[in-house]
Amino acid sequence: QVQLVESGGGLVQAGGSLRLSCAASEITFSIYTMGWYRQAPGKQRELMASITSSGNTNYAESVKGRFTISRDNAKNTVFLQMNTLKPEDTAVYYCNARRIPFSIYNYWGQGTQVTVSS
Repeated sequence: QVQLVESGGGLVQAGGSLRLSCAASEITFSIYTMGWYRQAPGKQRELMASITSSGNTNYAESVKGRFTISRDNAKNTVFLQMNTLKPEDTAVYYCNARRIPFSIYNYWGQGTQVTVSS
């Protein structure tokens, strides 16, 4: 059974940093595109950052220059380093694994709460 387990969320003051981790199991991690999404109350889930199997990255405009996604294929783990956090970054952050172009191989973690106080 595929599992994505996020960790690293919490409460931080504006301007601070957090590092999220997502450990994957039961998938061939290295061939998956990994992504971090977030969902704030009353809003749709949106993609913040993704990294392909070859290491190409993509970021939402709102986090460019502040967030960095990386992966460690040896540890089946993807990271999201979040710097200069703002109150509007407050959301539940979800890890996603997709095996492009096969839409059936699309998995989600349970989410981790990030709260940024002003």
